[in-house]
Formats: sequence, structure tokens, C-alpha cells
Amino acid sequence: MHSRPERPLRVTLCPVNTAGVPWTNAQALRRRGVDARLVVFERYRLHPEADWSLDAPSNSLLLGRQAKQWWAFARLLPRTDVFHFHFGLTLVPKRLQFPLLRAARKKSVMHYLGSDIRGKTPEQLAYGRHADAEIVGSYDAIRWVPDAEVIPPGVDLGRIEATPPSDRRRPLIVHAPSSRRRKGSEHVIAAVEGLDADLELVEGLHHAEAFERYRAADIVVDQLNAGWYGLFAIEAMALGKPVVTFLHDEAVRRTEEAFGLRVPIVSATAATLREALRPLVADAARRRELGAASRAYAERVHDLDKVTDRLLDLYRRL
Repeated sequence: MHSRPERPLRVTLCPVNTAGVPWTNAQALRRRGVDARLVVFERYRLHPEADWSLDAPSNSLLLGRQAKQWWAFARLLPRTDVFHFHFGLTLVPKRLQFPLLRAARKKSVMHYLGSDIRGKTPEQLAYGRHADAEIVGSYDAIRWVPDAEVIPPGVDLGRIEATPPSDRRRPLIVHAPSSRRRKGSEHVIAAVEGLDADLELVEGLHHAEAFERYRAADIVVDQLNAGWYGLFAIEAMALGKPVVTFLHDEAVRRTEEAFGLRVPIVSATAATLREALRPLVADAARRRELGAASRAYAERVHDLDKVTDRLLDLYRRL
């Protein structure tokens, strides 16, 4: 008698594609034989990728939006084993979402991506504990969700060729703020003034176009307020660029302990940024050395295959 082939794990990632992270993970899971799909409320301008959009933007009428969300949930429930929610959002209202999933014996994950938890109180984030697991992307974010698993964002390193910084006498510094206020952009502009370097701000471009601008950089400045680095810095490290950003010391220590290598990022505040940039602007060899360490770090911590292993391991333990 032939045994029935094992059915692949079925995962619905939803309901937003913040910074393209959910889409990257959905594709990586599919390559591993998982029946994975990304379902979003609406397509974002900068990251429109998704398998299915409900066309239910947040500014549309509540009743119509809810009708689309409930209809989608009813369709997805029988064909999903794990609902992987992102950015503190669920398909239907949270107070109903988790009890319904438990009643249907379905598993759930709440995956936080940064600004959805930063500065929130434990009471404001209590909803996440109703999921079977919580994920944060760094040992900095774990301050807000102490019981979460740390799974850093992954990038497909096979598709990113390292482009070491150039030897040009006047290096190009690239800064790509999603929000100038949150990233401390006015301090970046002020710090570069008077240095023997050029500054390019990359804003509002589609990701593929923005990525080519990052490739041309000799030095990358991420942010000066948050205390950890984002996807922009990860992509810059994958390209083999030296990165300057503000990092919390405790998060650096825990990251180095967990992954067994030094975080190669130059940490700076608004007050110290100019002094942190000076040696990088003056020394092309130093830029290349830090850039090589950046690529090695991205391979250890942010390689998409390793991140997918961590996700699959978490799903198995639910």
C-alpha cells in the first residue's frame, strides 16, 4: 500500500508588506517547498509585491474594509496551517482573530518590524501574547517584547554582488531616509558639511532604483535616533559598504554573543557623527576593510537561507 505523500506546510503571511520583508520571506519559504502566500490589505507604492491584495486601504470605509477582511479570512482558514502576522496587524480584529484561530486549531505568529513596537508599553503590546509565538528582528527590539524570538531580516545574498567602496579622493556618502525626522537627516546633512565628501539623499524611489544608488556609495549613514539598524543598512552591508548608525551598546553585546562575531557598524550620535565620518572620508583602505567586515557579517546574520532555517524551526515548534 502506498503511503500518501506528506502535505507541505501551508503558511499565510499577512496583512502588509512592510519594507518588503514579508514578501522576501514568502518567496524563500516557497523555495523550501512550503505552500506560502502573502496576502495584503493594499499594495504599497514602494513595495507593491504580494500574491493577493484585498484592495482594502486603511482610508476606505470601515464596513467595506471589514467585509473584505472577513471574506478573505474565511477563504484562507481552511488552507492555512500557520498565520504569520506582521507589524502588529491581523486579518480581522485582534480580539476575535486569536480565539478563532485557536478554535480552528491553527497556529499564529506575530512578527514585529520596528516602529510598531518602539516606545510602546507592555499593555499596548499585550495582544501579541495571544499568538503562539512572537518575533522581533533584533536584540534591540527585544526590550519591548522580552519573550520574542530574535530572527533578523534576511536578504538574498546570492543576488547581491559585493561592490567595495571606491578609492576616490572625495567619497560619496549615501543616506536613504524613509522619514527625515525619524532618521535624524538634518544632523546627517549638517555633519557632512565641511567634510571632503559628497552626500546623496535617496528618497521616494522604487527599491530597485534606490538599490543602484546604494551600490555607488563609499560610506552609508543609516539613522541617528532608533538605536539599531534597518533594512537599508543590511543591504549596504551586503554590498560591502561601511555603515555608520546609532547603536545601543547592550544590543551590540547581545548580538555579538548570539552570532559569534563583531558588529562592524560604526556607532554615532548626532553629536559625534562628523568625528565618526572623518577617518572614513580620509582613508579608502579603512573604508574597504570595514566594507569587507560588513559583507561577512551580512553572510552570518542576514543570509536569507539562514533566516528561512530559523523561521522553519520556529514553525515546527509551534
